[in-house]
Parts: sequence; structure tokens; C-alpha cells
Amino acid sequence: MSAPDTLARLEATIAQRRGADPASSYVAKLHAKGLRKIAQKVGEEGTETVIAALVEDEAALVGEAADLIFHLMVLLGAKGVPFADVLAELDRREGVSGIAEKAARPQD
Repeated sequence: MSAPDTLARLEATIAQRRGADPASSYVAKLHAKGLRKIAQKVGEEGTETVIAALVEDEAALVGEAADLIFHLMVLLGAKGVPFADVLAELDRREGVSGIAEKAARPQD
């Protein structure tokens, strides 16, 4: 099983469950609470991933990273952004220095 297959299946599952009964689906429950709650969960999972990386073992880091990716995909779906767009952006950046890529971004 490849990572793209796993992520494509996860994206499809999230899309399918978005309209389910919130009493029976965590994804539907998150969507019922709105975009702010979904974004908050991404932030929480990001923080938990950092903590796991700094003070916990590899298994904890793997679990938190999975939670972070899941919640990020829920957020992307809520905003109508296909995960393929994220992958395309990563492909576009491949072979470009991170320093050069960041310098090329529009300045706010």
C-alpha cells in the first residue's frame, strides 16, 4: 500500500462522512461545529505532535502525526481544497531550496 493510496482513501472517507449523522461520525460532528472548531483541532494536534517529538517516544509521535494529518485533511475538505492540490504544490517545490522558495513568496 502506498502513501498516496492511503491518503486518497482517507480523503474519500472524510468526504463521505461529512454529511453523516453527527451522533455516529466524528467527521460529521466536527463539521457540525464549524470551520473554527476544525481549525482549532488542527492547531491542537500540531501542538501535540510537537510535544510528542520533544518528550515522548516514537509510537506517540507516529500517533500524533497521524492525528494531525487526519485533522488537516478534514480542514482541507471543509474548505473544498483537494489533497491533490497540496501534493501538486509539494511537487512544484521539489528541488527548490526551502530558503529560495520562502524568499520567492509574496511579502505581506
